[in-house]
Amino acid sequence: MSTNNAKPPGVELWAVFDLPLSEIDATWKNLTHTLSGLFCASINFLESSTAFSAPRWGFKLNEGNLRYGALPREAVCTENLTPWLKLLPCRDKAGIASLLYRPSIYKGYYHSQKLKLRSSQSLGIILDQTLTVVLQPNNVHGEQLHSNHGQLQPNWSMRHLFNRKLSGKCLVSKSSRVFIEVDKGIADEVNISGSVHSWSNEFFVLSNSPDKLIKGQNHLEMQSSFLYVYDASNYSEEQPLDLGITWKLPLIWTCTPSPFHASRFLMGSGNERGSIALSFMSTNLHKKISGSANDCSIKAVIFQVVPWYVKVYYHSLEIFIDGSRKTVSEVVDKIHVIPSEDKLLPGTLEMLLRFPCSMQSGTLTLDFDKVCSVASYLNVHHWVEFHIFLTLCFGLSLHLLFAHWAELVRWSR
Repeated sequence: MSTNNAKPPGVELWAVFDLPLSEIDATWKNLTHTLSGLFCASINFLESSTAFSAPRWGFKLNEGNLRYGALPREAVCTENLTPWLKLLPCRDKAGIASLLYRPSIYKGYYHSQKLKLRSSQSLGIILDQTLTVVLQPNNVHGEQLHSNHGQLQPNWSMRHLFNRKLSGKCLVSKSSRVFIEVDKGIADEVNISGSVHSWSNEFFVLSNSPDKLIKGQNHLEMQSSFLYVYDASNYSEEQPLDLGITWKLPLIWTCTPSPFHASRFLMGSGNERGSIALSFMSTNLHKKISGSANDCSIKAVIFQVVPWYVKVYYHSLEIFIDGSRKTVSEVVDKIHVIPSEDKLLPGTLEMLLRFPCSMQSGTLTLDFDKVCSVASYLNVHHWVEFHIFLTLCFGLSLHLLFAHWAELVRWSR
């Protein structure tokens, strides 16, 4: 897998305000500027009313005090990670955050950082920080690799993933723990082999014995994954934690999928007219759910924000399930639409769908037009900027040429 894949850029901002509705938009603007300066990002571009929306119930019920904005092309880099780390009590100098070696993080498959702030009457402001990374094991040191059907199953350790070892916890933290989750697919194999969740079995061995074992529960499955827990306070500079896994036998397993795989694409020719299509492909998870196909259904929430210059014809909604056209009332339980306004407000669509568990494929389509004046507006806008740029550059060139000519005249004298 190339490291160029699975790295979608973008930034999302959700905010719930405990303020009168008349003050929310102004407070949202101040919030975007504050976060932009704090994280050295372009979040301030979300201040415009054309860049954010106000969902009503798509993700949670609210009274109009929820705001949502997104910048799909905002990239995540070191200038965003550094201020994020500064919010930690020990930054990246101690504790688990000390593993975050920049070259290892940014050569991985995926990197995402999250910041969640919430207010509590008893605890005050609660700050929750989450960093998600998908790394590739370093195989240049000659570790043994198991291959199964052409897929490598490498051994790995903290030192090879992060180029660091864990040397204890942050002194001001109450607890600091490392979890290794053994997925259900592997857990089933270990259970079948007769091992009692041992950290050293016939399939793999962990480099360190865990301090605790936690068995996960899932209401959809008879068996579930389990966690190995390591307490960072038990390790130090003299005895660091270099947690890793060594495979004895190759295993093939798959993570539990979601009920459907969703994708979105455009249909039609050209950029002026077309259709927005939402496609759902079943992962056959319904076969693991108890109950017959007749009384089983899965709910799906659609939340779609479109720019103001894209005019969506919501009455053109068509739904197809397994190739057969369905009426809207058969699938849609609830729908909420906020039409877009030219240069003022984006369009928002919220739908609550109910699919039968036996569905193999489903498609929703909506027709749209693009506002023709946008192209001319953008062309004129760029044309003006282009001529201003030429004027500035030409003036600078004349200034430099004149200065150079004056210098030659002075030396000639």
